[in-house]
Amino acid sequence: MTDPQNPLQKIPSESRLLTAEAFLRLSDVPPEVEWFANLTNKATRRAYENAIRDFMQFTGIQQADEFRVVTRAHVIAWRDDLVRRERNGSTIRHRLSALASLFDYLCEKNAVTHNPVKGVKRPKNDSLEGRTPALGDHQARKLLNAPSGATLRTLRDKAILATLLYHALRREELCKLKVKDFKQERRGVPHLKVAGKGGKTRYVPLHPAAGGLIHDYLELAGHSADDTGALFRPVSHNTKSNGGKGITPDGIYKLVRAYSTELGFTIGAHSLRATAATNALDHQADIAKVQEWLGHANIATTRIYDHRKTRPEDSPTFKVSY
Repeated sequence: MTDPQNPLQKIPSESRLLTAEAFLRLSDVPPEVEWFANLTNKATRRAYENAIRDFMQFTGIQQADEFRVVTRAHVIAWRDDLVRRERNGSTIRHRLSALASLFDYLCEKNAVTHNPVKGVKRPKNDSLEGRTPALGDHQARKLLNAPSGATLRTLRDKAILATLLYHALRREELCKLKVKDFKQERRGVPHLKVAGKGGKTRYVPLHPAAGGLIHDYLELAGHSADDTGALFRPVSHNTKSNGGKGITPDGIYKLVRAYSTELGFTIGAHSLRATAATNALDHQADIAKVQEWLGHANIATTRIYDHRKTRPEDSPTFKVSY
């Protein structure tokens, strides 16, 4: 049972979770509360929560004011432990960034005198290629054709796969799409209105193939007039009775996973984003335009999706002749 006088009491290691509620119980240390509450993106909040929880478990921090005596030595020891646990470079960099963000905020509020994460060396980039595999064109075509039949589920799944593969949306972005977002038009061209990361909105031209599949789905689903409702919905709750709620990011992950596994190449939904970006670049799309299309703040992030240099057919292997 939680002791209201000790919001960060010792938590058993097997169940110690720094949840949003646990963070909000830090009422005696407002800066930490403000920092965490200011993370409006759910994915960022979850990732930062995991990072701070991991640091607390490693160092044994139980009280909020213990953050104020953390030194660079503590941070280096944590970094080295992450390496020992075989966390990849990207994960380690991200966790250090999360901790640095917390201490930057504490410095700003004069709760601590310095940021102990600064000066701690971080692992180099694993590779400019990124770890997310992109599908080949033949695999993408197979995936688009994987849902067979004309049931509500198959029409929805075909429309979802096409929306991901033709527009490179993140799972969360697809789940946030409203029916009205599918009805946008700019300069006479149909567009999708996408609510991206950081509260940024972008308009993406609607690919005709995806547009046709979405029309077919909406016609059978019957919620095309529900403008404020979700565009893609769970099949079992595809009516206004569910309040127009949409399919979840986890549902998208399972959908892609299931169809790709049937085809013999198990992937996650993010691979479809990498596939779309790679395909666009393969067909001479300008990388700056692709950056805008993907909703990246930094073009260096876009380059991670550029798999052109790893195409097997371009390898010197196939230039060797005896």
